[in-house]
Amino acid sequence: MIERPSHGYQLAQRFGDVYGDTLALSDRRNVYRMLRALHAEGLIQETAPSAKEKPAPNRQPKPHFRATAKGVRAYQQWLVSQMEEQRARQRLFALQLSMLDPGMALSVIERYEQECLQEAGEAAEAEQIAPSERGAAGVAHRLADADERLALEVRLTWIAYARSELQALLKERTGSRDE
Repeated sequence: MIERPSHGYQLAQRFGDVYGDTLALSDRRNVYRMLRALHAEGLIQETAPSAKEKPAPNRQPKPHFRATAKGVRAYQQWLVSQMEEQRARQRLFALQLSMLDPGMALSVIERYEQECLQEAGEAAEAEQIAPSERGAAGVAHRLADADERLALEVRLTWIAYARSELQALLKERTGSRDE
């Protein structure tokens, strides 16, 4: 709807094409429920179908919708709020980790590192297989892949830092018991 007006079925199709396994649509009927909710909030409006689109014989034309200016602004704000939520989740992880004994926290860090390394390997394999797409879809996939790769690099750097901090704390605690 943001990129072009569509009817419900087209939106469900595009949703699957764009998000794939990353964000699954549990039921196509959810699209129609969301369209009603978005319309009621003034985030989308009904539009006429394109002149190219011919309705099936003996059928009413399907209503098409497009995002309003208010809807586009709300979508942009929603995207920014996801970044804020991600930062909060990362901070929460660090705070929750600090609740553990340093030895246990190191164990969690080791498991976290293994998962990150496995994810990095899978991402590298997928990048080798994925053809270079053109247009908006290609840009979207390249941006998502780069974000994932760079986020993994940052996580691995943070893991090394956390490990050194926890090892120093563990050494401090065991050293104070020996005295």
